[in-house]
Amino acid sequence: MPRKNEPAGAVRRRTAPAALLALLASLTLTAWPQQKPTDLTNESIEDLMNIQVTSVSKTEQKLSQAASAVFVITPDAIRRSDATNIPDLLRMVPGLDVARINANTWAVSARGFNARFSNELLVLMDGRTVYTPTFGGVYWDVLDLPLGNVERIEVIRGPGGSVWGANAVNGVINIITRKASETHGGRLVAGGGNVEQGFGTIQYGGRAGKSTDYRVYAKYLNQDEFPSLTGADGGDGWRMLRGGFRSDSVLSSKDTLMFQGDLYSAREGTPTSGFVFAPGPAAQNVELLVNLSGGFLQGVWNHTSSPHSNTSLQLSYDTYKRNDQLRERRKTFDLDFQHNFSGWTRQNIVWGFTYRYSASQSDGILRISLVPADLNTQLFSSFIQDEIAIVPDHLFLTIGAKLEHNYYTGFGTMPGARVAWTPTQRHTLWAAISKTERTPSELDAALRADAGEFSGPGGIPVLLTLFGNPQVGNEESVDCEMGYRTMASQQLSIDFTAYYNNHSHQNTSEPSTPFLVNTPSPHLVLPLITENLMHGETHGMEIAVNWKATNRWTLNPGFAFEQIHMHLAPTSQDTTSVSGTQGSSPVNAAQLRSHLTLARGLAWDTSGYFVGRLTDPRVPSYTRLDTGLSWTLGERIGLSLVGQNLLRDRHEEFVDTTGSTMSTLIKRSAYAKVEWRF
Repeated sequence: MPRKNEPAGAVRRRTAPAALLALLASLTLTAWPQQKPTDLTNESIEDLMNIQVTSVSKTEQKLSQAASAVFVITPDAIRRSDATNIPDLLRMVPGLDVARINANTWAVSARGFNARFSNELLVLMDGRTVYTPTFGGVYWDVLDLPLGNVERIEVIRGPGGSVWGANAVNGVINIITRKASETHGGRLVAGGGNVEQGFGTIQYGGRAGKSTDYRVYAKYLNQDEFPSLTGADGGDGWRMLRGGFRSDSVLSSKDTLMFQGDLYSAREGTPTSGFVFAPGPAAQNVELLVNLSGGFLQGVWNHTSSPHSNTSLQLSYDTYKRNDQLRERRKTFDLDFQHNFSGWTRQNIVWGFTYRYSASQSDGILRISLVPADLNTQLFSSFIQDEIAIVPDHLFLTIGAKLEHNYYTGFGTMPGARVAWTPTQRHTLWAAISKTERTPSELDAALRADAGEFSGPGGIPVLLTLFGNPQVGNEESVDCEMGYRTMASQQLSIDFTAYYNNHSHQNTSEPSTPFLVNTPSPHLVLPLITENLMHGETHGMEIAVNWKATNRWTLNPGFAFEQIHMHLAPTSQDTTSVSGTQGSSPVNAAQLRSHLTLARGLAWDTSGYFVGRLTDPRVPSYTRLDTGLSWTLGERIGLSLVGQNLLRDRHEEFVDTTGSTMSTLIKRSAYAKVEWRF
């Protein structure tokens, strides 16, 4: 739990980068529901390649034939992972940049442009968007569902705008939870350590009547503070209590209904820096204790008209309240309809529409606010996609487009085309070209935030203030990708992707005419206004390998390389956006994961992650190593012992340049866990 009035450091610790990517063990517990999910450890590489995915085209297709850079975190990988939260679980995806800012804050992005408010990565849970229009990104601290209820996570590195809409620029993450029928019985999880001081989940699932399955759960966590950059307590501790339910009903031979919901309440420390005028501007560190609360309800009705036609109607309601600097409350209603039709020869057509209404209220503080403070927005969108089997079972062409109308910029179109060639069942070559857009967030259009101060002519204080621009336009990107996916043998699969993205109309902060303000004391305000005066390109490659070295030993190497080159328009006077965009993501990142099944219910997993240095702000490269050992006792009890970040006692991963929260040092940790099924 955060401690009040602890100073947060302002000097970053600099150390020499680690050079070794080593092999260690990491494992958490295998789960044992009364109806067991498929254990992919014992499946062949071919079975892994043929996992069904839905996030690429909103319809089921084999992973091996998907014309996209898609990575699936399988149920087995989730159960074996050391992670206790979703962001750390995502580290295993090659090409996905996951950086922890402090104990309760992450920056997550794909293919560059990483930031705390990363706004070009669309995140969904069971197809329901969980990003907030305030900044177009995700509050990862409240996305804390029990990992044992996650069926799989489908991660698309690259554009998904033609089916998912705006903000799916650099990637799509779809977290898919397990059906209630797969979680019958009771489950009790308890554990703790030096960082994860206490955590636990209690859950029960069963059957109501002849046609409905259900589960209910409660989850708690208590995480200690990380050290600040000066070595003191960082003031970023974190406590959360949440509960939820899910039911799945078979209404008829043609109709099913899923209904789920969630409530949470949390308290976390958010150390930050601010500016006050008393009587003039001065910087000071501020430690906030933030209260969080919220929840959602979601219903999905699936109807099968015939073997060639089915529809889906999804309704959801989300609400949250955050007592942070903006002091924001938001309520969002979402309606989504989709129709799949495959009745025509060699064609599979998917179309649908979305309506979203979101209402926000914010109070703000002296140094940061939204103008207007209250805003109601609507979004209308529709899409259509046609997958054509040019040569059945071998050559597929997918074309589609998304038409969307948003509050700030009106109508936008996001077309895309993908082709996949499967000469044999073991080889797939694919290529794609897409146009995507990121629509303005409230921060882009309505922000007012004091960012810094200096002395002006005659010693008069000058306050640097960021202002949103209601006329700011969409950020656009044209993305070209190609990939090769092969099952080289029964023991080895390789997935390779190369890409080139052309970005235009990217946001910049442009100086405007200063003006005099007399309160609380006379000072000049130097405005920085959001404009769209930056363009550039990103290009790189990603590779993921799955190798079953023996029947008991699996290795998963991965590597990603990326270069970002940004440029300003001749009229721009921005001095930070180019270096900040280019320097916010590593050029190189590598990983090596291993799973070893031992005798008598013992298992030993390995995780090693190397992340290259960041250049603006400067953060040294680091290597993260996790290790763990698990022991399965019969079918109902499991024990695990896990160590994380073992190479160094503490290290820095990312700096939030907006100043909304301060970085702390990620420290070495260990925890033990027990799970009981009943």
